[in-house]
Amino acid sequence: MDFDLFVIGGGSAGVRCARIAASHGARVGVAEERFWGGTCVNIGCVPKKFMVMASEYGASAEDARGFGWDITKNGHGWGTLMAAKDKEIARLNEIYLRLLDQAGAQIFNARATFIDDHTLDVGGQRVTAERIVIATGGHPTRLDIPGAELGIVSDDAFYLKEMPKRVAIIGSGYIGVEFAGIFAGLGAETHLIYRQPLPLRGFDEDLRVGLAEAMAANGVILHPDMVPTSVVQENGAYHLALSDLTVLEVDLVFFATGRAPNIKGLGLEKIGVETGRLGEILVDKTFATSVPHIYALGDVTDRLNLTPVATAEGHALADSLFGNNPRSVSQENVATAVFSIPPIGTVGMTEAEAAKRGPAKIFLTRFTPMRHNISGRPRKTMMKLIVDQATVAINAGATKADFDRTIGIHPTAAEEFVTLRTQTRVVGEDSTAE
Repeated sequence: MDFDLFVIGGGSAGVRCARIAASHGARVGVAEERFWGGTCVNIGCVPKKFMVMASEYGASAEDARGFGWDITKNGHGWGTLMAAKDKEIARLNEIYLRLLDQAGAQIFNARATFIDDHTLDVGGQRVTAERIVIATGGHPTRLDIPGAELGIVSDDAFYLKEMPKRVAIIGSGYIGVEFAGIFAGLGAETHLIYRQPLPLRGFDEDLRVGLAEAMAANGVILHPDMVPTSVVQENGAYHLALSDLTVLEVDLVFFATGRAPNIKGLGLEKIGVETGRLGEILVDKTFATSVPHIYALGDVTDRLNLTPVATAEGHALADSLFGNNPRSVSQENVATAVFSIPPIGTVGMTEAEAAKRGPAKIFLTRFTPMRHNISGRPRKTMMKLIVDQATVAINAGATKADFDRTIGIHPTAAEEFVTLRTQTRVVGEDSTAE
């Protein structure tokens, strides 16, 4: 075989797996057809965070007046932001390549597809490998409605030539709420359309309520319980029709309506790698597919689509195969953040999930943070603890008593977590006994 391990995909999972496997002495090849660093570095977390930061500076300039600063806002330079973003992304691309090269992996700037279960076509070159890793990530999807091709998806948002003055964002998951905050913060009339009563389906109900309130306060125009039905282009604008017969006239329609695994054209069907209903590659706890020497990592498995999870999976697989250290990655109690404005951080079960398992105590606080007592901005901070009445609640074994005896850092918002003394409510099967 040409390689002990060949990795298809140069994103977070693939690069980490290839680099660590090579550092353990394996002969490693890695192919990437688009850009090194994958979605996160190029058209995801990293550039999106830069755009969130940019949008927050406008609000900060306004808030500064309450602290004695006279800052004049002269409008935002979209081109300047995009150029700075592109420069930083290019630097990160080079870092990914350098790390692989220094580890001794062979780099292929090409598409890789299966010829058979040990053989790949890599940019026209025939390559064999004892083990193969599929880490091809995912791609954004549009709704199947008339005129959908007139809208953009998240990939396109990072290459817009100019800032839209009016934008309609369809969908209220991570991507939808984050870009709503970005565009509204940069001065666009921003509409957020979603079919649920609240944004961020699957998150804790109190968080969802708090975010909806905060987004409305930031000027985002919310359209809950609404489904888009068509997009039409007329007179240089887009007309987005909604299920209540409302028609929004905007300069940009943005579909933030989900993602799907990148498996098209890989040739999985000819080698017997099983996939699920949505095209996700099915794996066991060792990341092995239905073909034992072929593995899959990260978003292409569509389990917990977070960059740190993908990176951890890549490292664990490399250690297991070549580092004499077999291990897996737990997907329980993984912390996650949503870079909405204001941002959300959460870990563990939601209140609804906890209630299904038995009685749980709820501790909840909402307050105006120090900064906005002076700035005057109507923004609240919300903190919530969900405590299992019967046993420990999180991986570290922390109990409510551990929080209570921790000395907080003053003055910070974080200290609120260790001063939550008053129980808000009890939920779950035995809550009536409380």
